[in-house]
Amino acid sequence: MNRNKPKLRRRTWCCSFTIPPSSPDHRHHHHHHHPPIKSNKSETLFKGKPTTLSVPNSPQSSKSGFPIVSRIDPRRILSPGRVSPIDDTTATLDSARSNSFRAPTQILRPPPPASMPVPESLGSQFKEGFDVRLNLRGKKGGIMVLELSSLVLSANSEVFAGLIGDYRKGLGLEDERDETNKMCRMEVPDVENLGVFKDTIELMFEDNDHSVTKRLKNIGVFRSIDILEVSAGIKFNKGVLACLKYLEAVPWTEEEEEKLRSLFRRYKFDDATTRDILGRLYLHDSAEDSLSNVAGQLIWSISACEDANARNELKSLVKGLLCKSSVYEKKNLDLNKEDLYSVCYSCLGSLVSLFEEASEIILPERLTKKDTHKPLIERISRQVDNINWLLEIMLDGQVAEDFVDIWADQQQLIKMHDNVSPMIRYELSRVSAMLFIAMGTRKLQCRLESRSGLLHRWFRPMLLDFGWLQRCRKGLGMKTLEEAMGQTLLTLPLKQQNVLFMEWFQHFSKHGTDCPNLSKAFQIWGRRSFLRGSEAIDSR
Repeated sequence: MNRNKPKLRRRTWCCSFTIPPSSPDHRHHHHHHHPPIKSNKSETLFKGKPTTLSVPNSPQSSKSGFPIVSRIDPRRILSPGRVSPIDDTTATLDSARSNSFRAPTQILRPPPPASMPVPESLGSQFKEGFDVRLNLRGKKGGIMVLELSSLVLSANSEVFAGLIGDYRKGLGLEDERDETNKMCRMEVPDVENLGVFKDTIELMFEDNDHSVTKRLKNIGVFRSIDILEVSAGIKFNKGVLACLKYLEAVPWTEEEEEKLRSLFRRYKFDDATTRDILGRLYLHDSAEDSLSNVAGQLIWSISACEDANARNELKSLVKGLLCKSSVYEKKNLDLNKEDLYSVCYSCLGSLVSLFEEASEIILPERLTKKDTHKPLIERISRQVDNINWLLEIMLDGQVAEDFVDIWADQQQLIKMHDNVSPMIRYELSRVSAMLFIAMGTRKLQCRLESRSGLLHRWFRPMLLDFGWLQRCRKGLGMKTLEEAMGQTLLTLPLKQQNVLFMEWFQHFSKHGTDCPNLSKAFQIWGRRSFLRGSEAIDSR
């Protein structure tokens, strides 16, 4: 191997931003005043009537389809890195569209600099050098001019291949070898990001897939998504495949993920190409039915979790996934109602067993080590926390009506309530408080029979436990509870209100602040009752 042989370097295209710099041949011209340059016949795109040539633009701009008209500024690019001034005269070309896409069979490269030896395999392909002048106009201002090879553009982009083919037909060229010294001019208007479009074109000139992947890695995920959009717009299959392969293999931020979702909603890619990346974004239809089962398993696991810190963390996490107010976009993520109530019945059964233990209904020898390895108070509190957590999910999903009847029918718990210590029994009133607040704040609507049954069975225990609830609030708002209890009472018929308000009045007169303050609701009840009575007397 000859180590002294100079390395081949690819020739790059020339580009300029905003106002191109003057070439060495025009140094005496000022940037703000340029004499017009006459276009010779070799630079004329079409003979006769001028037409319009246009290509898809850039990210965001491609949403509205192909631009209809684009203006061409004649320029003379003398050599790499030198750009001639802008002429005041313009020419336009016919627009052309390509709706089909074929993957390029061969990727072509621009020729190396003239000072370097040209390989035989490439020398015949680039005898004429760069013969396309691509003018990019930024949507927010700025201009970039790229001098490119028509062979590379045609081989990589179906859109550019169609436009270049139309240009040759317009010149009446039968063979592309007859195109010597004839420059094809094209323009892309309203480019959202000039740099992104240029990066996309540069990928066409890379030698192999490894070079493309390395370039995308250096660019990063966010910009690669923009390149993917441009590649899709100009039907650059090599760029699309490379971007999808790179994006599938790396993590995304939430912003990048949302950007990808938006792109996939606007562009349809081949299923085989996007299967893996779509698998990270969307759940397949065949798996949607199993989502509720997964949610049910999570609920069961959390209800059985014994570590308090882990349980609280997991509850918050799963609730954020299941609640309708979640930031996550959901379609079929609703938890099955039967799964929720199944877990709820299990927690209620455990709670009954714990109160039987507290009431000494269960003999100590029947208890296992598993039942007694933690204090009874802690075990009861854990089950109440589980029930209230499930109730929050039910309320958010608007499926909590049945739980009102279920809680009102807990005759065993109501009977054992008077037989256990106040420091234990008040836990039951935490569940009742949750229901009262939900009904009093209009988050839960249920039948009159359900409200009446709940109040007649759990109103008195609430009066007895209110002092303990004040001491051990556990996140419960007492003012909110008092207001909600009064509002819930007022939803009953006046005859039923009479019984409950009189019971509250007697209890409040004995226990004072250890009893909920329902004065506002009591005044409303009194006004309605006395007014109704006076109206009845007057009607006689």
